[in-house]
Amino acid sequence: MAPAPPLPPPDVTVVTGAAGWLGRGLVHHLTRAEGPYVRPGVVRALVTSGVDAAALATQPRVEPVVGDITDRSSLTPLFAGLDGSIDVIHTAGVIHPRRIDEFEAVNVGGTATMLELAARHAARRFVHVSSNSPFGTNSHPGDCFRNDEPYHPYYGYGRSKMAAELAVFDAVASGLDAVIVRPPWFYGPHQPPRQTTFFKLVRTGRFPVIGHGDQMRSMVYVDNLVEGVVRAELVATPPGRGWWIADARPYAVSEIVDTVGRALRAEGFDVVPNRTRLPELAARMAEIADGMVQRTGRYNQQVHVLGEMGKSIACDISVARAELGYEPAVELEQGMRRSIRWCIEQGLEL
Repeated sequence: MAPAPPLPPPDVTVVTGAAGWLGRGLVHHLTRAEGPYVRPGVVRALVTSGVDAAALATQPRVEPVVGDITDRSSLTPLFAGLDGSIDVIHTAGVIHPRRIDEFEAVNVGGTATMLELAARHAARRFVHVSSNSPFGTNSHPGDCFRNDEPYHPYYGYGRSKMAAELAVFDAVASGLDAVIVRPPWFYGPHQPPRQTTFFKLVRTGRFPVIGHGDQMRSMVYVDNLVEGVVRAELVATPPGRGWWIADARPYAVSEIVDTVGRALRAEGFDVVPNRTRLPELAARMAEIADGMVQRTGRYNQQVHVLGEMGKSIACDISVARAELGYEPAVELEQGMRRSIRWCIEQGLEL
């Protein structure tokens, strides 16, 4: 059965995390002069600083609001004075905090607050951006997460995103039209510093590949993710649905490193062949250390990422294709080249 035709865009789109990686990309596409996602209505964009608000205020039809999803009183202006239909796209969250309790405050408490406010203001649809982490890792490199995958959260971040999803389902049971998109590792313009570090490590041949690099990873180019988010917002489906949104196929880690190296060369960079190989034991030891550190309430990004590098994290997007008409247009090399060009335009050192 073909997906239902998209609904018209709402009069107001509330976007949380609008200064983040996905949030910036989403606001850019919703407000540009032309393109498939452009809408005539207002984009009410939640940011955490006046600097970010000033940057977004230069875009057409964007109304920035400075607030904090962990502080309910600061969110009153986000919904103030709005008329007409309202959709909420909730991208705000913390992935690499300083302390573990930030996961609970931001990812769980912040989501619960946004769900409550969306229901109070009669939001037409609420799109919650989740993650692969509530489902852990694949059992082997040939495995893929299915749409009905059971929860098996990976450490503190995974537990917090699972709790946020459960809050979404509770809100649906109370009458809110809410759905979930689940992206894996994404890439593309508006990237944070950690992605620039990734490019530097590949360029200098120092990216740590575990074993033979045959771990499989689903990834999603940010424009593909925007496509999935907007389709989840506008295609009429039953509330409570969730979809994997990723590139057309998973990639082996060795393929990712080789492809990024090739993209860097194509954009004029000298690239040292990658010979940094770590034994699988290194990833296992990092994973154990990650668990020990998190149990103390602290968080170490480098240890966490190294522990995950020995895992396969791949998903099956067939249900998003069938129910939403989602079709990712960009694959890895093209998307990485666009990301590299964006870095160059921003004056970032790779």
